[in-house]
Amino acid sequence: MDETFDVIVVGGGPAGLLAGLAIAGAGQSVALVAPPSPPEDHRTTALLTGSVDLLKSVGVYDAIAPRTAPLRVMRLIDGTSRLMRAPETAFEAREIGLESFGVNVANRVLTDALDAAIRADARITRIDRPAVAVGLSPHAARVTTDAGTISGRLVVGADGRNSLVREAAGIAVRRWSYDQVAIVANVLHTAPHEDTSTELHTETGPFTMVPLGPNRVAIVCVERPDVAARLAALDDDALSQEFTRRSHFLLGRMTMDGPRQAFPLAGLAASALTGERCALVGEAAHAFPPIARRASISACATSPILRRCWAAPAISGAIPARRKPWPPMAGPAASMSAAARWGSICSTARS
Repeated sequence: MDETFDVIVVGGGPAGLLAGLAIAGAGQSVALVAPPSPPEDHRTTALLTGSVDLLKSVGVYDAIAPRTAPLRVMRLIDGTSRLMRAPETAFEAREIGLESFGVNVANRVLTDALDAAIRADARITRIDRPAVAVGLSPHAARVTTDAGTISGRLVVGADGRNSLVREAAGIAVRRWSYDQVAIVANVLHTAPHEDTSTELHTETGPFTMVPLGPNRVAIVCVERPDVAARLAALDDDALSQEFTRRSHFLLGRMTMDGPRQAFPLAGLAASALTGERCALVGEAAHAFPPIARRASISACATSPILRRCWAAPAISGAIPARRKPWPPMAGPAASMSAAARWGSICSTARS
């Protein structure tokens, strides 16, 4: 193999695919290293307007638009059994002059569209193999698969919670977990959702219903592990009835529309977002519960900044000729550090 690229992106989820497209859009040669298809994921991603704009800028949004659902109202309900409960609160996009806050889309639809754009971009080499080793030095970065080794000026680690890039850089990580599990499923229902995302806050966690098309929503039901295990073991009819009960019939009667998944809630935060010739994005850098796709949000926040960093003449012009190690906080690594920090701030703000 033994090829050299400006940037090597490790990871084939939304974070890695977006980073690859954004950096290639700045005129850099990119290698994206990841197996051809990530594990099946039936969750959805709510994309706010900034994320929609990014997908439009990399030429992907038109491919997913017909399969998205607008989010015009965000409704919060106190679903506890307390005698004195908080009043219902609803935020409407039209109040701030928007048609919608954004859209909801199935993760599989989003990932497929991003991957198709990667494969159609001549500036990006798609290597359909997992990385097995990452080497980082002051002069170059190297990524090895079972087919050989490639080199680059920089490696972007978008390889998830157990990041090989982060490990190679020696970046420590803090992990934590919650005594909660999220049951995730898509359902059909008899009453219209009116483009409203509804979140009922209960004693054990949120019960959320996010539009996913006409009379269809994505459900996230957060519960204690023992209760979640019982829910996951129910047959489709029984789980449909339980979801209907928990929704207080706000959307009428519900019917399961596909498999259910269970996700223990946990988070992590890397002690640094850049290292020797590398930068971390998505869940390689930080992961936050609840089950909403923080990796995608993080990538949407960080990727346009990465693109601007690599498009800057002082950076893109210097990369090919640099022979000596970059001094502290200089060159592309410093710009990536600033981008990653800003992406972290944006991700937290959008949470």
